[in-house]
Amino acid sequence: MTVLYTTDHEWLRIEGDTATIGITGYAQSQLGDVVFVELPKVGSQLTKAQAAAVVESVKAASDVYAPITGEVLEVNEALGAEPALVNSDAEGKAWIFKLRIADRSELEGLMDEAAYKAHTA
Repeated sequence: MTVLYTTDHEWLRIEGDTATIGITGYAQSQLGDVVFVELPKVGSQLTKAQAAAVVESVKAASDVYAPITGEVLEVNEALGAEPALVNSDAEGKAWIFKLRIADRSELEGLMDEAAYKAHTA
């Protein structure tokens, strides 16, 4: 399992040909209390950098972008009932969606944890 990060503060957990995607702890701390998460549709095709989901907080609404191209395999329905999971466990239970990886070469432009920490410092 590999974890990668985008400059837009999404994380990807890569397992085989599937990427689980959510927003980072840094991103949720900037948003404040999350009150709603709009999920993508299962089966939809997303292209890299396309808006895929929306996370709304008491402060703002923020798009979550597809960090890579792929098909949405699953969404985290638990966020509908409990959007605050994003605040309590952004990089764990609050994953937003899973994608089937269409082009592994797109992973090459993403950051590892050390590079992401430097990016947010």
